[in-house]
Amino acid sequence: MPGMEQAVMERWRRAKGSGFGRWVFSRAVGRFAPYTGTIGARIEELEPGRSLVTMRDRKGVRNHLRSVHAVALTNLIELSGSLAIIASMHPGTRMIPVRLESEFLKKARGTLTAAGSCEPPAPGFAGELQAVVVVRNEGGDEVTRGRVTVVIGLVG
Repeated sequence: MPGMEQAVMERWRRAKGSGFGRWVFSRAVGRFAPYTGTIGARIEELEPGRSLVTMRDRKGVRNHLRSVHAVALTNLIELSGSLAIIASMHPGTRMIPVRLESEFLKKARGTLTAAGSCEPPAPGFAGELQAVVVVRNEGGDEVTRGRVTVVIGLVG
């Protein structure tokens, strides 16, 4: 039986070919990780070492300043960075996030795109791995950046 990370990529390969498939996949990820699901993010691209995730600006993710809330942005960073790492993992490994960093550069409004990237680990790698995430608004301005650090361990 494949590990969770391999199952994610197997399902992504089936879903990525259509907008409906990506929507279903994104909803499934949100149901698997319910708190992550609260931001309503959509996974647009996913491959080893790289993810692209979008999030619409809507009332449920806004703050009192009529911009996207810092915690929603941090949630988006965690999702995008973790997915880039998950897509890079080898069979027989698992991961858990241990550190999450966010830097807010300007008010975030409109549809946001988070681009996560990491250096894919070598087979048999165990230890810390970090993904970098940049969040941009519709105009291409960087509004937030962050890092997700995970510990990868060998199963069994």
